[in-house]
Amino acid sequence: MNKVIVLTGAGGVLCSTLAKALAKQGNKIAVLDLRIDAANKVANEINADGGIAIGIAANVLEKESLEAARKVVNEKLGTCDILINGAGGNHPLGTTSNPFLQEEDLLNKTEGFKTFFELDPEGIKFVFDLNFIGTLLPTQVFAKDMVGKTGCSVLNISSMNAFTPLTKIPAYSGAKAAVSNFTQWLAVHFSKVGIRVNALAPGFFLTDQNRTLLTETDGSLTQRGQQIIDQTPMGRYGEPEDLVGTTLWLCGEGSKFVTGVVVPIDGGFAAYSGV
Repeated sequence: MNKVIVLTGAGGVLCSTLAKALAKQGNKIAVLDLRIDAANKVANEINADGGIAIGIAANVLEKESLEAARKVVNEKLGTCDILINGAGGNHPLGTTSNPFLQEEDLLNKTEGFKTFFELDPEGIKFVFDLNFIGTLLPTQVFAKDMVGKTGCSVLNISSMNAFTPLTKIPAYSGAKAAVSNFTQWLAVHFSKVGIRVNALAPGFFLTDQNRTLLTETDGSLTQRGQQIIDQTPMGRYGEPEDLVGTTLWLCGEGSKFVTGVVVPIDGGFAAYSGV
């Protein structure tokens, strides 16, 4: 491979791993992140390992910011061949306190306690914007570079939440379902100009965002963390490297007739009924 690959959210644990793996294949990497220090850190590590990468600050919710990033990419690396939409996340204001509603919950006045009825529309909007609009806008900007070329593709990051929603996080589950649906729609829309569009659907991977929810300070599992492991047939959390093989396949010529698929990488979580 010798492609120009743009990754958003690439300062984080998962997409930085993908960026480094793709760089090792001979690709030129544009590491985009809201935090320029995080983007530069990953780019510097790639360059120190013999790869080619640049770090760029970009806000996936601001088209002007993305257009400015595209200009830098075009000037320093060339036009974009592959886009990986890795920016995303959840927000506490779009999360219920308990998995199930009980009648007594309506009388609970504890500060911060939220049932479905107290979910903040602004928090939910933030999650939908970050995950869905934060996938749509970068695609609008960078996929323009792909029209008229060969071997180009978009890889979105969905979630196993998109298949069956988890308790407590309706905003995130709904937003990732939108990403999966958009992946299929865009695959059809772009099919006549040779741009493939697919998505990864990671299961549970320990990241900076969810570590405190799934593990205690001593490293042991929280109740929710243990529940997840019990529901995962392979009995462990995913490692960032577990995403690499599928990513290389979907970005490479070996998948040139594959478009519109959402691939679960979840240790069997989505397949297990619990019995």
